[in-house]
Amino acid sequence: MPADPFSDILRLTRAEAVATGGFTAGGSWAISFPGRDKIKFCAVIKGSCWASLEGHKEPVRLNTGDIGLLAAKRSYVLGSDLGIVPVDAMSLFSSVGRTTAVLGDGSDFTFIGGHVVLDPASGQLLADVLPPWIHIQAGSPQATALRWLLDQLAEERATDQPGGQLASAQLTQLLFIQTLRAHLKTASEMPASWLRALGDPRIAPALHMMHGDPARAWHLDELAKASAMSRTSFAFHFKKAAGIAPLTYLTEWRMRVAERALRDGKTIVAEIAQSVGYASESAFSNAFKRVTGYSPKAYRSVARSTQQSPADQP
Repeated sequence: MPADPFSDILRLTRAEAVATGGFTAGGSWAISFPGRDKIKFCAVIKGSCWASLEGHKEPVRLNTGDIGLLAAKRSYVLGSDLGIVPVDAMSLFSSVGRTTAVLGDGSDFTFIGGHVVLDPASGQLLADVLPPWIHIQAGSPQATALRWLLDQLAEERATDQPGGQLASAQLTQLLFIQTLRAHLKTASEMPASWLRALGDPRIAPALHMMHGDPARAWHLDELAKASAMSRTSFAFHFKKAAGIAPLTYLTEWRMRVAERALRDGKTIVAEIAQSVGYASESAFSNAFKRVTGYSPKAYRSVARSTQQSPADQP
């Protein structure tokens, strides 16, 4: 298969969506949720509700089939009526002693929630480029696949079928990926980043080439030709979308790949250097220190002793 930069980054950050619980509700109800240092997601399986998000002036209406992704540490309230005093989510779910709860007779509304687990060292590569709130509405053209996935996930969670846990986990991950895809297609404005670059079809061929063979000494002419643009036009559009120049992007991606190898394996530095396109260990070490602030050996030592990225140290 051809190179897939999006999959590369999701694998690098070890992004894993996990459905942690849910609730059903009937009548008038409201629940308050605290802000958390995690990417939260929610899905409405049945009914509709209001969502009042910290930092948003107006409440958002969530209908059947809608997906929400909250990437900022903000509290929020879900409810049929935001005028009533909300129940605290932490006390509600801890009191029932399980991951699901029922408010009222539970006949009007069904909700599934969860979060995205990220690698503590490389996860910020994804977390930093997501907007605070993503809302994919069920009626949008991009939501067709989401609706099917939601229906399947609800069925798996409601029935005790063989392999149900694994099926639920895979469906949840697909929901997350499909939500990001829908966001790429529908977002009118995104800050310059690798995520915005992935959604730009003009420079996608160049991104696929660099991710497909990061060790190759790519030249701007080759990348521009693959994107059917002149050098000047390609460099301009790439930087506008990604926020950095094409060859700077290549260097930074090489360093992310090298960081992962240094943290996870026992491969010697010279072999890592060669795998990301450097003819000598010294050339790689200089580039790595320039980008990360650490020599490769120092990075590996600190990362292994603390089980996190040196960049995340206080």
